Amino acid sequence: MHKHTISFKNAASGIWTALNSQVNIRIHIIIGSLVLLASVYLQLSLDHILDLLLVIALVITTELINTAIEAACDAITLDHHPQIKVAKDVAAGAVLFVSVFAVLVGMIIFIPKLLAL
Repeated sequence: MHKHTISFKNAASGIWTALNSQVNIRIHIIIGSLVLLASVYLQLSLDHILDLLLVIALVITTELINTAIEAACDAITLDHHPQIKVAKDVAAGAVLFVSVFAVLVGMIIFIPKLLAL
């Protein structure tokens, strides 16, 4: 049990470190929170709120993975290396891809509700 407790503490420390060092993660959390507040205000269905929670979690998770890849690459070298550039660019691209997907999901959910007002 002690080993699992240490793993949990390390994971929580990783999230805390990312929150304190990465502006983009804080931006994603703020936007996600605003989306959830809007979903409650507009009285969206539980299914729609769950869909929004899923894409918000996916964006934040992808940003955490991107942060980990950047940190690992920077630990290897700060010099320009073509393969490290590929790793960082692909990780950033994953965040962009998931973020665009999340916006599309949000539009599909929110636009009909907003048009009905």
